[in-house]
Amino acid sequence: MTFWGYVRPDGSVGIRNHTLIMANGRGAANLAALLTKLVAGAKCFVQPNENGRDAEDRKTIARTIVGLARNPNVGAVLIVGNKKNGGYPEFTYEAIVGEIEKSGKPLDTLFMADCGGFQQAVGLGMRKARTLARKASEVRREEVGLGRLSLAVKCGYSDATSGMSGNPVVGHLFDRVVEAGGTCLFSETTEVIGAEHIVAKRFTEEAERAKFLAAVERVEAEARATGEDIRTINPIPANIQAGLTTLEEKSLGAITKGGTKPIRGCLTYGEIPAGRGLYYMDSWMSSTALFLGFTAAGSVLNIFQVGGGWFTTDAMMPTANTGLVAPTLYMTGNPRTFEKAAEEMDFSSGTVITDREPIAAAGERLLGEVLGNASGRLTKGETMDVNDNLEVYLRGPGL
Repeated sequence: MTFWGYVRPDGSVGIRNHTLIMANGRGAANLAALLTKLVAGAKCFVQPNENGRDAEDRKTIARTIVGLARNPNVGAVLIVGNKKNGGYPEFTYEAIVGEIEKSGKPLDTLFMADCGGFQQAVGLGMRKARTLARKASEVRREEVGLGRLSLAVKCGYSDATSGMSGNPVVGHLFDRVVEAGGTCLFSETTEVIGAEHIVAKRFTEEAERAKFLAAVERVEAEARATGEDIRTINPIPANIQAGLTTLEEKSLGAITKGGTKPIRGCLTYGEIPAGRGLYYMDSWMSSTALFLGFTAAGSVLNIFQVGGGWFTTDAMMPTANTGLVAPTLYMTGNPRTFEKAAEEMDFSSGTVITDREPIAAAGERLLGEVLGNASGRLTKGETMDVNDNLEVYLRGPGL
């Protein structure tokens, strides 16, 4: 199987071709946002405030900046900042620009200290960004194999259909992509608890298995430190209303979205995998943070597998893009959810329930949907300019 993608100098393959404008340092955020408005088709990343963050959080922010810029869906990058080197060591020229340069894609920089301040930087920034946008537009799609694809998945608003039809169908898709030599990511450390022993057995390396189990223990310990037992406060009210009773029950359905293949590693948030295959990422359940981390790790298409929750009685709000440069494919295994939100959902595997369609058959249909999006067809979320505020998964205290 093949799709039509953008082959980058480092060999990675994108399904979109964005010009990305990023602020290296919070002080340049306004400049980056303004330039993005002035340059057609540009995307902007405004990072969290790095001031007062501990070293681990600063590393996470820097890793996210670099990962987003290196994402295969980015055709060209403009980094803007106050000055070439200044502030925390995680945001030096070498730490940011030097790492992005390894991708080989068109890249330029703009530092206000070198051009006389903010107002002068706007004019020069426009020229630089427009030049980069033209360079990015010169790249043409090429036919490539399924094994060049990189996907990620999150499930949410879980109900019984999540474990019966929605997540297993994604699992079939992941198995097919991994078998072909592609890369797939899944996550949500809060939603493997109770089933972590099943996931742990699938890691190919003992060190990576230990990292995964340590992440699960850390989340439980953090919950206990607040006086709560996460196994008793999750499922959330929407999950309970939808028919789930325990966190273990929820987790057993959630982990099926990772398919059945061996897991090569446990990634930190936004970490780029060392090779192809199936990976687990240590993150939390928020879609606005998780999809951003997936995209920084190289996912070119993020899948949001939705259960029921309140959507069985009320139609969804318009779908939003939460991966910045990676589109989001919304799907559901709940036939009532799809009926209520057919204009927002890209795919339904509810036929597994209503028509007794085999999981594998629905998975092949989903594969066809994904290949269509990978070759250029817009997801429904991409047809509207609706965006959630992006979050970076930061765990340290703000000082």
